[in-house]
Amino acid sequence: MAATAAGAAAAALWQPQEEGLREICGLLEQQISPNSDQPRIWQQLQHYSQFPDFNNYLVFILAHAEGKSVEIRQAAGLLLKNNLRATFSSLSPSHQHYIKSELLPCLGATDRTIRSTVGTVVSVLVQLGQVIGWPELLQALVRCLDSNDTNHMEGAMDAIYKICEDIPEELDVDVPGLSERPINILIPRLLQFFQSPHAVLRKLSLGSLNQFIVVMPRALFMTMDQYLQGLFVLTHDSSADVRKLVCAAFVQLIEVQPSFLEPHLRNVIEYILQANKDPDDEVALEACEFWSAYCDANLPPDGFREFLPRLIPVLMSNMVYADDDESLVDLEEDESFPDRDQDLKPRFHSSRLHGSDNGEEDDDDTVNVWNLRKCSAAGLDILSNVFGDEILPTLMPLIQQKLSTMNDSAWKEREAAVLAIGAIAEGCISGLYPHLPEIIAFLIPLLDDKFPLIRSITCWTLSRFSKYIVQGIGHQNGHEQFDKVLMGLLRRILDTNKRVQEAACSAFATLEEEAAEELAPRLEIILQHLLCAYGKYQRRNLRIVYDAIGTLADAVGGELNQPKYLDILMPPLISKWQQLSNSDKDLFPLLECFTSIAQALGPGFSQFAEPVFQRCINLIQIQQLAKVNHVVAGVQYDKEFIVCSLDLLSGLAEGLGSGIESLVAQSNLRDLLLQCCMEEAADIRQSAFALLGDLARVCPVHLHPRLQEFLSVAAKQLLGSAVKEAVSVANNACWAIGELAVKVRQEISPIVLTIISCLVPILQNAEGLNKSLIENSAITLGRLGWVCPELVAPHMEHFMPSWCAALCMIRDDFEKEDAFRGLCATVRANPSGAVGSLAYVCKAIASWHEIRSEDLHNEVCQVLNGYKQMLANGGWDQCVATLEPPELHKLSRYQV
Repeated sequence: MAATAAGAAAAALWQPQEEGLREICGLLEQQISPNSDQPRIWQQLQHYSQFPDFNNYLVFILAHAEGKSVEIRQAAGLLLKNNLRATFSSLSPSHQHYIKSELLPCLGATDRTIRSTVGTVVSVLVQLGQVIGWPELLQALVRCLDSNDTNHMEGAMDAIYKICEDIPEELDVDVPGLSERPINILIPRLLQFFQSPHAVLRKLSLGSLNQFIVVMPRALFMTMDQYLQGLFVLTHDSSADVRKLVCAAFVQLIEVQPSFLEPHLRNVIEYILQANKDPDDEVALEACEFWSAYCDANLPPDGFREFLPRLIPVLMSNMVYADDDESLVDLEEDESFPDRDQDLKPRFHSSRLHGSDNGEEDDDDTVNVWNLRKCSAAGLDILSNVFGDEILPTLMPLIQQKLSTMNDSAWKEREAAVLAIGAIAEGCISGLYPHLPEIIAFLIPLLDDKFPLIRSITCWTLSRFSKYIVQGIGHQNGHEQFDKVLMGLLRRILDTNKRVQEAACSAFATLEEEAAEELAPRLEIILQHLLCAYGKYQRRNLRIVYDAIGTLADAVGGELNQPKYLDILMPPLISKWQQLSNSDKDLFPLLECFTSIAQALGPGFSQFAEPVFQRCINLIQIQQLAKVNHVVAGVQYDKEFIVCSLDLLSGLAEGLGSGIESLVAQSNLRDLLLQCCMEEAADIRQSAFALLGDLARVCPVHLHPRLQEFLSVAAKQLLGSAVKEAVSVANNACWAIGELAVKVRQEISPIVLTIISCLVPILQNAEGLNKSLIENSAITLGRLGWVCPELVAPHMEHFMPSWCAALCMIRDDFEKEDAFRGLCATVRANPSGAVGSLAYVCKAIASWHEIRSEDLHNEVCQVLNGYKQMLANGGWDQCVATLEPPELHKLSRYQV
């Protein structure tokens, strides 16, 4: 195929030098050989990159080096792709043109690897210069598609698929010189390929069109009927790759454009039911995604109901472990096998957040591979939430049948039945509830089953019923059952199999959260088991023990503060603390665990506090140095050390209260903290402002010398742009300002107006902002009003309605009391400023269940009665008429 005239001219002008060609090919050959000196080769390639025509050599090798191996030509193409990403815009136009002109004839190369590499480079060039910048490309692609030559058709389709995958929107734009958009030119041809005898072309054309379902350009919208007809033709394609894409298309359509499928839903469901049993696991997995997508699409469940008796058995049979499941591979690994580095998943610490929505973190799954078994269990879980007990008549006989097969060879069937019971624990609870004692009694012995994966799944399934197991403690049988579950899980925590250890520890942490103070009488035996596990676990599972110990401390609180418990708990943790170096990431979960223990023990932690406090200060200092110069610091910079240390210091402040003062006084924490408040990393700032607020509560005197700097840095986090970028940082900064205000009182006055000007827009644009930030903004505004009413009151008519609306959301506690002291103080300072918003003030007051503080109750009475007298000529009655009966009832407590 001829290149364009300009391209031909450019091509004619540039020719490679034999010597350069030989050297570069030699380097590429070394680069792909397994035992080469990679750093040296990379350096030499960098040296060649300095030459302006280096990329011309690479494209020449890719396109013309017939005598060289395909691997060398492919390596040249991949290096070219990476170079273009970095330097395309700085290449001279003639070199750009040369590269493009050499690629187009290769779309139809005889070797599939070369065609595929060319397609990858073409897609990158379209990303960098758009379709407009390469008018010849579309002509060449269309010529290939229409050529009837298999290599050319496949090469063009490969490039189109990659463009659709990376930048589908690029094909749906007007291009000067073209009568219609590229997508309009391509779609009819792609649809035609649905009928191609070549599976590769069917796969690439369907894969390309599927990329447009989410963005749904007009061109696809207009040809939707043809597309759907084509899909139905492909449902029984001989190629598993094509069938998988058909299922993926139905899943995407039901998620984003369900209206297109509604007329065909019965046929689609029938097909997906069959595909869910496809001999190819990947097709079955893609089909299985449909059930969750259908339930999430909020389509009327009636159309689905009749299929349940056929779907549920399919899900059940797919929940049985496949023979090649990777969980079966390391099944025999007992605790004596050390963990490999790849077993240690990266962990993510979530910084402290002050306020009402401490989001639940998802439990991360043991083996993080999504497969047909997990997808089927998730589908069953979602079905149980949509259809509830309706699925039980079909499901329970299947579960019972699987559980009754007692021979060893059927252990996977039994395991799947236990998984199913756990999957429906939430959705079918009302139907299961009357039978729970029998279900749990049946599960308890399975904790000691000879097959480790039955032991581990039983731990998980029991944890799904934690709430009900704990609720039963009140009566004799329930009490015994709780003890059996508790002791059973503790036994499994000491299992010799790593997978069972992990499942048992996670299940136990879930039970702890539900049981809370019910654990107190059993603390000694729990601690003995957890610390025995601590002594024998390998690194990966140690993290889960830390979590279980931390959760235990959160659950039982001050009960832990007894010498007999501390003697079991603390020595092993302190010994590990001393062993770990300042650069060891195994410190993270230990720091988190100590945070929970410090908060639980309160002043009881003071005997351990000094070395822990000092270590946190050192860790922050070392990391701040490593950020500037890791050689001098002796460790690589990792901000997580700073975040975890700040959070542990917050835990100490919360636990020790004013007892932390002597430690803070002898350290440079104040200066380190100010530096952390100014870091660019949002999670460091988030934890820093949490600590600032905690220190303001317990030892504000030590913040005093740099008070104005702390306040102005905190105020900066509340500016509109900052709130958008890091809402959790803004939230903690806002809370810390309020905590400082009530301690330093008038000294906050220089910055009050700045802070108000930041808080008011947050309250006025509350839609879509996080609830915690709204509440903290309302509380902090109230605290400023309480300490500086004369500064806040003149502006109150601007923000009174939105402030009062936010105050209504806050639960009764001391922070809400502070906010209302501020409300009363500002209203007293400027009574006429709130007249227009009086109904809002009344609603806010009515949001209290009960004001416990007598002096605040009296202040509220004075404010309401003051307005009743001030508006005696009908204004008060008008205001009261807008309130709901329950609000009026609550206001009657304040003598109005």
